[in-house]
Amino acid sequence: MPITLETNGQVCPFPLVEAKQAIAGLDDGDHLTINFDCTQATDAIPRWAAQNGYPVTHFDRLGDASWTITVQKA
Repeated sequence: MPITLETNGQVCPFPLVEAKQAIAGLDDGDHLTINFDCTQATDAIPRWAAQNGYPVTHFDRLGDASWTITVQKA
């Protein structure tokens, strides 16, 4: 089941905190998309995904200060 988090306007570490909470409720194989505008999260979220063995299936810059990343719970 895909879940999308809209965290635009939230400063770090809140996008990552919300991502951790959201993925805890997902089943293995589910996808979590996090939309964010916090520059520090461009490093923190992929690092957290790698440390936890969650593959990043999509990562894109949407605007001057807006990104989206999708991780799969594994």
